[in-house]
Amino acid sequence: MTPPSRPLFFQTAEQRTALARQRFFEEGERPTGLVNEAVIQSWMRCTAARRNAQDPIGFDPVTRSRMHASLMRNRQLLQAGNEELQQLATALSGTNCRVLLTDAQGVVIHASAPLGSVAQPLMQVASRVGVNLAESEIGTTAPGIVARAAIACTVNGAEHYHAMLQHLHCAAAPIRDVHGRLAGVLDVSIEGAPFGFDAAALVGLYASTIENRLLRMQSPAHLVLQFQANPKVLDTPLEGLAGVDIAGRLAWLNPVARRLTGADAALLPEAAEVFGVPLDTLLALHRESVPRALRLPNGLTVWVRAHLGQGDGVDFNRAVAAAQPAEAMLAPAAPVNATAPAATLDNHRDRVIAETVAACGGNIARAARQLGVSRGLLYRRLRAHAAGSAPPPADV
Repeated sequence: MTPPSRPLFFQTAEQRTALARQRFFEEGERPTGLVNEAVIQSWMRCTAARRNAQDPIGFDPVTRSRMHASLMRNRQLLQAGNEELQQLATALSGTNCRVLLTDAQGVVIHASAPLGSVAQPLMQVASRVGVNLAESEIGTTAPGIVARAAIACTVNGAEHYHAMLQHLHCAAAPIRDVHGRLAGVLDVSIEGAPFGFDAAALVGLYASTIENRLLRMQSPAHLVLQFQANPKVLDTPLEGLAGVDIAGRLAWLNPVARRLTGADAALLPEAAEVFGVPLDTLLALHRESVPRALRLPNGLTVWVRAHLGQGDGVDFNRAVAAAQPAEAMLAPAAPVNATAPAATLDNHRDRVIAETVAACGGNIARAARQLGVSRGLLYRRLRAHAAGSAPPPADV
């Protein structure tokens, strides 16, 4: 008897997913092209772990000690995402979606309050701080895949491995730290009806915003460069960000910066090589109030703005107006003497301190106020820089 032929085309995503499940779970075939490759990989891992797709899921929380440890360890991530998580919840307030933030292992560290009036029994138990959404615990879900593979992913309905989760729809995106490691996962989930909007684009936008803020927070001793081919998108999730360490090397790049420059921060390239100008020129950018156009070695022109971090507590951005006359701030950067010692963030800081003290007529108290630090810290910095030379200026 001839087996019934399989239909070649499907009108809906649900039909394609049903066929994918049939091929994978009943016929043992790989359903390539019917569902997302990340979903197929997750199904394969779950099968290799001998998970039964018909088993119930308990959404069990981790131990109290592990939950507290995760909350403490991810305080900076929670701080970086505080405003954006509230804004995202507000944006979704007319839907029945939940906003979740997990740590790098998939443990929920933030869950929004219920949105909408539709009953969501599964989301009610899943959206709790401390619940472990890792793939090893609940099978295929968007946050579980992102925690495992660190790639953005959407899992809809029957794409979930376990049958009891097939009323869920979720979209998640990774958040990385300055070391390029997964720091957390942002997820938007809904139970019942599918998303009525592009959830993947929305969660990706907010994940990028949180990641950019986290990168800045983790770079107190770096020169942070903002740049884009269109200056109007600076200070948005579409901007490129790069952190330059005290040796003048790129310590990190966000995804937009990697695409614009083609550089790999893991190789610690010289910032001067990636941006095509001396480090002194990049350092001087934090004194300028408007972005400067720079042509990169790859030929692309970008508009760049800079912010110098506060690794030792000194707010150099706040002090620069007092340390530099207005005409000097507007003047182009002076050419670098090829025979001079290489610039570093440390000697740049020392120079700004010296200029601030000079601009304050040697008054350490006034200079400390301008720099936003205590007199004691400023004295220590001056002594460390001028060890063996004349004593620092008197506090007059």
